[in-house]
Amino acid sequence: MIASGTTFDSTKESLHDILNGINSGKTQLPDFQRGWIWDDDHIRSLLASISLTYPIGAIMLLETGNPDVRLRPRPIEGVELPNNIEPERLILDGQQRMTSLYQALYVETPVNTRDARRKQINRHYYIDIKAALSENGDREDAIVSLPEDRKIRNFRNELLHDYSTQENEFEHGLFPIYRIYNYHDWAMGFQEYWNFDKEKIQLFHGFVKSIIQRFEQYQVPVIALKKATPKIAVCQVFEKVNTGGVALNVFELLTASFAADNFNLRDDWADREKELHKIPVLKGIDSSLFLQSVTLLCTWKGKTSAADGWVTCKRKDVLSLSLENYLANADAILRGLKSAAKLLHAQRLFSSRDVPYTSQFVPLAAILAALDGRANDTVYRKILRWYWCGVFGELYGGAIETRFAKDLPEVLAYVDGGSEPTTIGDANFAQSRLRGLRSRNSAAYKGLYISLMRDGCLDFITGHPIDVATYFDESIDIHHVFPRNWCKKKDNKELGLDQLGGRKRIIDSLINKTPLSAKTNRAIGGHPPSQYLSRVHRQAGIEANRMDEILQSHLIDPDALRSDDFVTFFQQREHALLERIEKTMGKPIMRDVIIDEVDEQDDDDADDYPDPVLSIAEKDDVLT
Repeated sequence: MIASGTTFDSTKESLHDILNGINSGKTQLPDFQRGWIWDDDHIRSLLASISLTYPIGAIMLLETGNPDVRLRPRPIEGVELPNNIEPERLILDGQQRMTSLYQALYVETPVNTRDARRKQINRHYYIDIKAALSENGDREDAIVSLPEDRKIRNFRNELLHDYSTQENEFEHGLFPIYRIYNYHDWAMGFQEYWNFDKEKIQLFHGFVKSIIQRFEQYQVPVIALKKATPKIAVCQVFEKVNTGGVALNVFELLTASFAADNFNLRDDWADREKELHKIPVLKGIDSSLFLQSVTLLCTWKGKTSAADGWVTCKRKDVLSLSLENYLANADAILRGLKSAAKLLHAQRLFSSRDVPYTSQFVPLAAILAALDGRANDTVYRKILRWYWCGVFGELYGGAIETRFAKDLPEVLAYVDGGSEPTTIGDANFAQSRLRGLRSRNSAAYKGLYISLMRDGCLDFITGHPIDVATYFDESIDIHHVFPRNWCKKKDNKELGLDQLGGRKRIIDSLINKTPLSAKTNRAIGGHPPSQYLSRVHRQAGIEANRMDEILQSHLIDPDALRSDDFVTFFQQREHALLERIEKTMGKPIMRDVIIDEVDEQDDDDADDYPDPVLSIAEKDDVLT
């Protein structure tokens, strides 16, 4: 059936014809398809379903010949073809099923598969003739999977059954599945082996009628994308209907497209990825983000023609990226990402876990690449203002390609003395949002945490500022100032939460958290601040004036902490944090009426350690 006015045909084809096309090379895979991974149980179940004429799902094919969709083909595993055979169709969806069926039904050599523990194994597949014809039998049990040597052994490696010769196949009534479309010679041998016994002849005749003919007549639903289907549609349609478990993304499609010009994008990206991921803050950069950044820079240079004639990096534009333009810009983006890492390191952002928006690397890398080393202190300050406005304004979640397209030209104009970028103008932050920040999943939460480290907060016990060595060596993370366990023992009135709006979960607000080392957090335990500060003074020898400096580096009022005054601590720190955010964004933010909090997921920060029972020696060890 032809779907009128669409880019595809929907029909059915004989499984035998499809496998013949695979065997002849008329049907191949695009080179973005990864190797097949179906395990032994899946293959047995697939063969059993066909023997019962159960559906196995549709496959999707793409007609070749569109000059705008040039994809290098490769044959399915197990197919041996002469060089330069051009396919008529490419399998977009159904690779694993078709590979499994081709190897099991067409190839005498064992099928490469995996066992239940994902260990690589080689298997031959047979049908137990009697079991398959049994009215009460389980068809999957009738599909027999044998080791490569066709011999079954026990756990002591003792031989139990030997099916390695054709005579043994005849003896045990095991029909090799690779003979299913060419069974006559095997059938003759079977009859001769049993001296043309009438009962055996009838048994095999029933097997042909009930099993083999089902394979011969089996029809597979086929969705055939027409030759004229554009590249973006190929990608979109595949994503919506893919049932193979491996999503096709833009990177995969470009890999096959570039392969037509004898360039291996996957290997090229693997080298770049290895180089980028040596830098902890860049470990979240994947191939899609890298390609978006390359496309953004490329369209800004005017070297590709985007549909709207302007800077862009939407998926259709990434798919339009030529190999020439990729090679001309990929190195610059690599340098731009490394420059971005250095810039963020100076902001005390050291780990990919703490990056507010990995997506914001797309415009940031393109901006730094476009500046090509001509940035100075004034330029970096403007870039950072744009960056932090995006973070605290929480502007880089969801579909943000349009914002990327504005960022690159607008930030470049801004650093050259132009007007503020749209992102700075759009950025807003409110007092109620600060109170609601409880989860590391929030970009603003991460941003405030990083800004405290950037502006020199000191560890409570060591007094050390947090640099890259301190961050990793001392396991810096965000922890409660008034410990959660202690707060939970207090009712709202005791803690003063009624004055703050009566929110029971306000104790988990970021206002009550700060960057501390794991060692310091263990020392705090579940104690109130007055107790743990006294212990620090007594055992670590930190004088009161120095402790005041340390607490003030966290925007904490020392007097409120020493008196366990949660309300005063919370209100004064809230005000100080809002001022810090305003300074970072370079614009005033809203002091609003506090409304009911919107629930966030519980944060994944390390919980306060419970109040530990430590010996004097252990306490000394913790606090030294």
